[in-house]
Amino acid sequence: MQDVEAFAAALQRVRRHAGLSYRQLAQRAHYSHPHLIRATSGKQLPTWEVTAAYLAGCGVAADLMPVWRRRWEDASRDPRDLVDLLNHAETLAELGTALAALVRPRSLRALAQATGIPRATIQAWLGGTRLPGRDRLDHLVRTVGATPAERAAATNALNRLTTRRPTLPPLRTA
Repeated sequence: MQDVEAFAAALQRVRRHAGLSYRQLAQRAHYSHPHLIRATSGKQLPTWEVTAAYLAGCGVAADLMPVWRRRWEDASRDPRDLVDLLNHAETLAELGTALAALVRPRSLRALAQATGIPRATIQAWLGGTRLPGRDRLDHLVRTVGATPAERAAATNALNRLTTRRPTLPPLRTA
């Protein structure tokens, strides 16, 4: 959450530096001023579309947008929380939740295009209904720029889930 607050504060600084009120920015960014105020509240990360419109409305140069995009993506997830989620994933559903947090804010379409893995497959992994293979999982987490700690935690979670043998009920004798 600290990353979201820091990102919101950076957006506020950009607006103040541009010398714009929220109402003036709303006219330039084509979003309502209450919407833009919420974007800088620090309570929730605004969508990239709102962020890009906010920055463009403040006069941020187009060549700086990729830098802001990376900063926005970094703010969208806290690596310590992700490693913790992955380290504590004991079920397929918990692994899916952790993976969904790891790949956020990317869409299934963007993930499929970047990895070559079908959207339905990625959706099943994130939904906790299908166990990924080691190589494909590693490919996915590398593609989204996971840190070494996140990659190791994802591998360890997968290893925990694949080494568990389901216990079968004892055989009945007649």
